Amino acid sequence: MSAPETYTGNRGLQMEEPLIFEADSPGLCGVDFPDADITSDRLGGVKREGDIGLPGMAEPQVVRHYLRLSQKNYSIDAGFYPLGSCTMKHNPRLNEKLARLPGFAGLHPLQPETTTQGALELIDATAHWLSVLTGLPGVAMSPAAGAHGEFAGLMTIRAALEDRGDARKRVLVPESAHGTNPASAHACGYAVESIPANDRGRVDLDAFRAALDTDVAALMLTNPNTCGLFEDEIIEIAEAVHEAGAFFYCDGANFNAIVGRVRPGDLGIDCMHINLHKTFSTPHGGGGPGSGPVVLSEALTPYAPVPYVVRDGNRFRLIEDEGASDAKPFGRIKGFHGQFGVFVRALAYMMSLGADGLKQVAEDAVLNANYLMASLEDVLSAPFAGPCMHEVLFDDRFLADSGVSTLDFAKAMIDEGFHPMTMYFPLVVHGALLMEPTETESKAALDSFIGTVRSLAEKAKAGDAELFHEAPHLTPRRRLDETAAARKPVLRWLPPED
Repeated sequence: MSAPETYTGNRGLQMEEPLIFEADSPGLCGVDFPDADITSDRLGGVKREGDIGLPGMAEPQVVRHYLRLSQKNYSIDAGFYPLGSCTMKHNPRLNEKLARLPGFAGLHPLQPETTTQGALELIDATAHWLSVLTGLPGVAMSPAAGAHGEFAGLMTIRAALEDRGDARKRVLVPESAHGTNPASAHACGYAVESIPANDRGRVDLDAFRAALDTDVAALMLTNPNTCGLFEDEIIEIAEAVHEAGAFFYCDGANFNAIVGRVRPGDLGIDCMHINLHKTFSTPHGGGGPGSGPVVLSEALTPYAPVPYVVRDGNRFRLIEDEGASDAKPFGRIKGFHGQFGVFVRALAYMMSLGADGLKQVAEDAVLNANYLMASLEDVLSAPFAGPCMHEVLFDDRFLADSGVSTLDFAKAMIDEGFHPMTMYFPLVVHGALLMEPTETESKAALDSFIGTVRSLAEKAKAGDAELFHEAPHLTPRRRLDETAAARKPVLRWLPPED
């Protein structure tokens, strides 16, 4: 039995889709079940007394509803994502195929070790190459995401300090760091002190030195930073941190800008998490898992969390406790051993590209970002002089006196078929527009984006503010009223009462 349905053809993709509850056709069901002859149950007398309120729909209705919703989504498979700081790049389908191999996808974490030797070897190999690429000897693979890796790294630092009887209480975090940095430090029990940026968009060295003392446990530096700039005084910063007896933590979320070109360990870094979903291939932004392994200096390696993999002759073992005689792990931060499917993708990515290919990843990411900067700096306004690294930062000075805000400009991008760039972040500049082209976009794709941005900038400057204030015009759902007066409690759909 099918339900009456208004056929709209392809035009339906541009129309507003009703809620599935609004499309309710009482009495319909996508499947017929025979009457059950139930003489007893195990509910202990707790039974449903009324309708639970699910909509009645035939199978075609359900399929079409969710397909139409999916076709309204924007995705990396559909177009360019210029989101700064997020690295929304294409991930090779080969890596997805390998992660779905039955021998990997069908593993269970409680299988006997004798049946998981291939998986343990893969974890060990992935950790080895992360160590080689960063120049840091210790690797903790279990953190489930970047912020989780930050937490694990700071817990490792805290364990090392406590082991030497050093009760430090503060962590320094530059303004240009990722926002999770101060949150992770606070979660580890540290007081957070912000370090301002200088007029070059980098750490203000004088302010940093003034804040550094023997009560500082660590400096958390993002490099390249969120302004898209390399911290070119990093060696001097590392020397000062170590002279004060503190540890140097690096947020490695932007590692794709320097992978194969620079080893963070050579810069004096003690601890760094790596977002595998940004540098080494994971379906970032698709709702899938992240992964944030932490690489550690020799001084911090003994305090890394368990579990970890070791080679024992021709076999591999998963160490669930201290293991080595000099190991002093702070504990466990995750059940089992991290996001295994992400490890498969990461190792496949590294093996496919090789040393020269990984180096080209960094070079292409930086080249693409500088191409955007060079092509747009005459119509937009850059707060800091180039060249940039993997992303380029603009501010809203080019919109002065136009009546158009950063938000208006970003909304207008949607009508042009592009996902907006990152807005209002980082906070070190007013009205930020942060763009990251990634290494996987072609010159043709970038030229199309550049042409759109230039055209919108010229329209804004020409005084066509109303066009921007009402954007987006072509989406099924128009712009929401985002004023403070319009913010009311969200109403949830509730099934009708009997």
